[in-house]
Amino acid sequence: MKIKLTEDVSYILGTLIENGYEAYIVGGCVRDSIIKKQLKDWDITTNAKPDDILRLFEKTIPTGIKHGTVTIVLNKNNYEVTTYRIDGDYSDNRHPDQVIFTSSLREDLSRRDFTVNALAYNDIDGLVDMFHGIDDLHSSLIKCVGDPDKRFNEDALRMLRAIRFSCQLDFNIEEETYKSISKNSYLLKNVSSERIRDEFCKMLLTSKPSRGIKMLLETRLIDYIVPELKESVGFDQKNPHHDKNVFDHIMSVLDNSEENLIVRLGALLHDIGKPRTFTIDKKGIGHFYGHNVVSAQMAEEILKRLRFDNKTMEKVIIIITEHMTAYNHMKNRTLKKFISRVGVDNLEDLFQLQIADSKGHKKDADFSPIIRRREEVKKILESGEPFTVSQLKINGNDLIALGFKPGKYIGTILNELLEKVMEKPELNNRDSLLKIAADELKKGNEHE
Repeated sequence: MKIKLTEDVSYILGTLIENGYEAYIVGGCVRDSIIKKQLKDWDITTNAKPDDILRLFEKTIPTGIKHGTVTIVLNKNNYEVTTYRIDGDYSDNRHPDQVIFTSSLREDLSRRDFTVNALAYNDIDGLVDMFHGIDDLHSSLIKCVGDPDKRFNEDALRMLRAIRFSCQLDFNIEEETYKSISKNSYLLKNVSSERIRDEFCKMLLTSKPSRGIKMLLETRLIDYIVPELKESVGFDQKNPHHDKNVFDHIMSVLDNSEENLIVRLGALLHDIGKPRTFTIDKKGIGHFYGHNVVSAQMAEEILKRLRFDNKTMEKVIIIITEHMTAYNHMKNRTLKKFISRVGVDNLEDLFQLQIADSKGHKKDADFSPIIRRREEVKKILESGEPFTVSQLKINGNDLIALGFKPGKYIGTILNELLEKVMEKPELNNRDSLLKIAADELKKGNEHE
């Protein structure tokens, strides 16, 4: 089997081998090369010690000397080169207590998580497969190297990685490996929120994320990520507009949404508050009044717990809060308020969520009103008509110069001016606005 290497990778392997060391590409880059999947990066393993690597290459970064990793910089690209190693005990289920360098490639590969990631290659020896990784690749199987209980006790995040790889590669998880995930799911509580979040996001950005969510539920890993989602499982909506229970609807929306993290998070959490807002009327029809607000509040708690950044949280909360905005015709002024409230940068994400939500209701759902709304918004944006205070041709300093006292009242006046301008865009010129403001000032002085 021949894997095409880049010039940089060939140079690094060649330099190490010419100087008497072993060197191979290893892990995901080998796996992805074999299954013709686009490579993200190249990882290299060698029996050369970190000091040897630093000596042999001109430009290096000692990124993880303690764990045997040196980054080589070539042609503005970074390549991680790691010394063969054996990991000590994992007392915290996250990190090895110590790392011992070894001269054995087999010992290095035996510590890796899954057989499909324990493949190595160079042009001299070809493919090195000591744990039947090729067989598992051809069988589309995620299987632990050795004892799965041991692998997951070493690093509990590997349980999430198994499901993530299963989703990304469209592979099944080998039976004993899957049983071990369920058995050891409680270990995920020892993993940092940040590491869980990063794996979870990768899972959400796969072609069919519902598959991963369902596995998280089956293995009980969901208890340590988004336990609130369990409330929706099997929850009958008792509503003629829905042909699915709450959980199945959420999964449908998730799979129908575009591969965009903000939209995917919005899809996953947009109806998470439904079970907590359920009411049933005299006719036996279910309602979820205000569920968008409750879902947004719950989403904020969940995203904070998973240590998402403020910008991501803000965007997701906005589109969840607004996802129930009616599709019927809006007056120009109301539409401008809608744009201002949502924010220009969030509009497309909101429309994408609403389209996915519509597709998740019933098979023949009509989302053409959302498309019309998008076109109406586009016209307003292209017209340049103002919809925020910052677009007014005067500002607070102009009002103070006119005679208004500095303070909150300045903001009130600017918002009143914006209301008039949204109704009549032609008023958005300096002279007209100053005249209206001067009249307001005069009225205020007369009432004092």
